[in-house]
Amino acid sequence: MNKNEQNLQNEQKDADLRWEAVSTEHIVQDKWIDFRKVAYRFPDGTVFSPFYNYSRRSYVVIVASDEEGNYLCVRQFRHGIGEVTTEFVAGGIETASGREYVCAGDALVGGEDALEAAKRELEEETGYTSDDWSHLITVPSAATIADNYAHIYRARNCRRTHEQHTDSTEFLQVVKHTEDEIEQLIATGGFQQAMHIMAWLISRR
Repeated sequence: MNKNEQNLQNEQKDADLRWEAVSTEHIVQDKWIDFRKVAYRFPDGTVFSPFYNYSRRSYVVIVASDEEGNYLCVRQFRHGIGEVTTEFVAGGIETASGREYVCAGDALVGGEDALEAAKRELEEETGYTSDDWSHLITVPSAATIADNYAHIYRARNCRRTHEQHTDSTEFLQVVKHTEDEIEQLIATGGFQQAMHIMAWLISRR
């Protein structure tokens, strides 16, 4: 079996597993989020509802280290768990529409490049910049419920070139940690963002 035949076979197998959306109710649809209740028809023909999913803009996470090898982190309040967390620099990719999520036609009019978003977020949140960037991986943020993606980058030899200039809703403190300190934070539950832990593990490979 050649590659094209294998691809066709895989597509057929996927088709046998796909759900079909038969109705969608937009519970909240504003600048910030499109949160939906959807009824799906399963491969066996039965229909089930509700399934909830949402659209938010894709984002970047940056595993950044300075010229001494210390890792740049930020501490900020996360309202989901109601705690101040330690994590890597991260932030949303700007959309062409100005919304906090992307609709079907938005890709046609463009938006911010993921790498440019990573450079911008690092500078805004920490005042540091780097000339040594590498892309580690792009993965769905939460495939079960959301349609956005996380773009993970590594930035080395970062140096302080600007003052920190955060958004009006961002209140954060820049902290530096050694490799051993980050490992300890993860082991003791002090580094709580799952996507950031994944970024750390991939960066260590």
